[in-house]
Amino acid sequence: MLTFKNVAFSYQTQPVFADLNLSIENGEFSFLIGKSGSGKSTLIRLVYMNYLPDAGEVIAAGYSSRTIKSKELPYLRRRLGIIFQDFKLLQNRNIYDNLAFVLGATGVSSKEIKRKVSDVLTDAGLFHMRFKMPDELSGGEKQRVAIARAVINDPVLILADEPTGNLDPETADEIIENLKKINSKGTTVLIATHNYEIVKRNPAKIYKLEDGKSLVAVTKQK
Repeated sequence: MLTFKNVAFSYQTQPVFADLNLSIENGEFSFLIGKSGSGKSTLIRLVYMNYLPDAGEVIAAGYSSRTIKSKELPYLRRRLGIIFQDFKLLQNRNIYDNLAFVLGATGVSSKEIKRKVSDVLTDAGLFHMRFKMPDELSGGEKQRVAIARAVINDPVLILADEPTGNLDPETADEIIENLKKINSKGTTVLIATHNYEIVKRNPAKIYKLEDGKSLVAVTKQK
């Protein structure tokens, strides 16, 4: 599902990764941990190929960083669901239109858009709020919309970058339970976080980034 092979990457001449290796299996639920600045967000960007490695190879959802062409990037990203800490909702569109916009960009029919948006909002418990604007929602509700947007294209891999960073502990637990529910249906989920309390409360595979500014190793912990 996701492989890093001897990946090296520098950001504005500052080394971030050197000889980084990682292998995540299909259907896995896992956490990527490390303190702030260790390179978690950079790793996520390498997965959806917003960044390309300086050396080595990233393979995600069947696409390789060595061979992918610019015109193929949208197809890779349709196979991924990406969730951000700051939600990244379109502030000038209501919740329904935020989700419909994602599907409209892929050429889905209006009938299918209506069905899919209704389904994911119902699953998220937010169908009754579909015509509200983002600034009318709580932080937890915004993140649930962001998760609904991430799953609407039936991705094979969900990437969640600090998805609970702006939420209170109870709401954060609800978001993790939502992601576990998605994983139970077969979708691979990787959650980048520095919230070790959440990691402790949710048994899963753990990948730890150490010393993100020089040589970085990813290790598995039980």
